[in-house]
Amino acid sequence: MLIRLLLIAVAATALAQTESFAAIGLSALPLAILMGITYGNVAQPENKGRDAAVLAFSQQKLLRLGIILFGFNLSFQQIAAVGYQAILLDMIVIAVVLSLGIFVGIRLFRLPREVAILTSVGSAICGAAAIMATEPVIRAKERDVTVAVATVVLFGTLAMFSYPVIYSFVGMDPSLFGIYIGSTVHEVAQAVAAGQSIGGEAMQNAVVAKLIRVMLLAPVVIALGSLYFRQASDSGERRPVPIPWFVFGFIATAALNSVLMLPAIVLEGLQLASQLSLAIAMAALGIKTRWATIRQAGIKPLALSLVLFVVLMLGGFGLNVLFYG
Repeated sequence: MLIRLLLIAVAATALAQTESFAAIGLSALPLAILMGITYGNVAQPENKGRDAAVLAFSQQKLLRLGIILFGFNLSFQQIAAVGYQAILLDMIVIAVVLSLGIFVGIRLFRLPREVAILTSVGSAICGAAAIMATEPVIRAKERDVTVAVATVVLFGTLAMFSYPVIYSFVGMDPSLFGIYIGSTVHEVAQAVAAGQSIGGEAMQNAVVAKLIRVMLLAPVVIALGSLYFRQASDSGERRPVPIPWFVFGFIATAALNSVLMLPAIVLEGLQLASQLSLAIAMAALGIKTRWATIRQAGIKPLALSLVLFVVLMLGGFGLNVLFYG
């Protein structure tokens, strides 16, 4: 199973580097999920015994390793370059999308709490990676993760295609439009693709603003873990407070990247290791996914992702105008 996961991850990473896939913002992560789902539904492996252990290791340990190493994509100097406004803007976007998504998902659409939270986290922060990082903290079911990832990948891709159209109408400065992209787009690769469609300066600011949102995954996961611990305590259930050490690792590697002048080849190697680790984790999720699971979820998860898509695009634009207009 490990060889199959590695082959899927390598293939997804290689395809993501091609001009065709890069142009539409499909990174290695959604590609690995799609390839994993295809293999899992065609070959239908039993996923028992040693294979099950490999899949669990990939979704847990390798995911966390990938997130930790992802910190080498960001430095505090980059954050300083876009200013405190970008940090505050990202914090507001995350808070609004999370709170609104959880409320709408649970109260209006009557979705399971875990589906609402995972979909909201994926839309607010960094797509599939954020969903899988949050899953062990709220103890979500595999089905909930699958549904949330599917909807967020779909609307994240749709959102990315919208930015060049919006830019042609609003006449915003490219550097500021880049911050708008980074503060509202779902995945990092989508921020790169959307920014490139505008220009180099837009792409640079889009990536930095997006990576600030990724860094904010740490306090969000901690807050959700504390909330669930409090709810468990109120119900009389004994449950330890989940501490997501790996998100602290992400911040630590970003700090190291800010103070150390790593050789380019070493930095590229660490970034590639992060990408492969995350792609293997996504491939493992895909292999365990069955189409029937997504179909059974119905239209409500899609409706929630659509609501959050609109909030990100319109509300995020309004906030950017407010901060930088």
